[in-house]
Amino acid sequence: MTEDHRRRARRPLAVDRQWIEQYLDFLWLERGLSDNTRAAYQRDLNHFGCWLNERNLTLTDATRLHLQEHLHWRLEQRRRPGSTSRLLSTLRGFYRYLVRERAVSADPTLDIDTPRRGRPLPKTLTEQDVEALLRAPDTASALGLRDRAMLELLYACGLRVTELVGLELGELDRRVGVIRVVGKGNKERLIPVGDEALSWIERYFRQARDELGAHPGEEHVFLSQRGRAMTRQTFWHRIKRYAVEAGIDKPLSPHVLRHAFATHLLNHGADLRVVQMLLGHSSLSTTQIYTHIATARLQAMHREHHPRG
Repeated sequence: MTEDHRRRARRPLAVDRQWIEQYLDFLWLERGLSDNTRAAYQRDLNHFGCWLNERNLTLTDATRLHLQEHLHWRLEQRRRPGSTSRLLSTLRGFYRYLVRERAVSADPTLDIDTPRRGRPLPKTLTEQDVEALLRAPDTASALGLRDRAMLELLYACGLRVTELVGLELGELDRRVGVIRVVGKGNKERLIPVGDEALSWIERYFRQARDELGAHPGEEHVFLSQRGRAMTRQTFWHRIKRYAVEAGIDKPLSPHVLRHAFATHLLNHGADLRVVQMLLGHSSLSTTQIYTHIATARLQAMHREHHPRG
């Protein structure tokens, strides 16, 4: 395939783009997709659409044989089983929609097995790691004080980074000590904040927020140095910087403090269903992954300290 052909193939054909947009709009209306989830679905559908277009096919032309050929191609390209599983999940939903809309007569994803993969345990931090990370910002500066308050709230409530940077003034009740969070699928949950995080939030409001120069009408709690809402990418870069300063050499993910929140609650005896509610998981099976972390930690401690471990 020529370089010019590759450039043209990066985007699906117009007919495929139209079906992709219609499907994503349908999901947004039905489930209230976040921007990040919508973008992930679009990438998967664009990827398969481009692969088909290179073979003079469209998404509505695809058969079970074409899908099997694509999966074989992904295997040759050494694509990760996890990304292939996600792609299949996206395509299953997409083709069920096309069948319902009578754009195709048969669903090509039927009887296609999902690649088997071990379920990876989320990366987490010890309680000592978290303490070091929380102490890393220089709270003598407005930015450092803001970051300390954000880290404290992130760990105290098990928020997603997107939920943290999107938190607005009307969703934070500093008197009662709770926040109202609208998470994935527009599901709302109330989370207690805790005295330590509240004290840092109060310091942020007294000493830092006005100094950051909030623009008139700006409703976000945490502001950038330009007085606007922070982006999740900016805050994530700052977490990584603080991790280095705190001497944490473990691989981190944007969910690192969310994972620590859940794991440490369970380690201290919290009920799994309570943790599920606080995290905003729709299924208990999603939360159960953290029981595996706690079990793995106990097994490691047993091996290290028991004379016959």
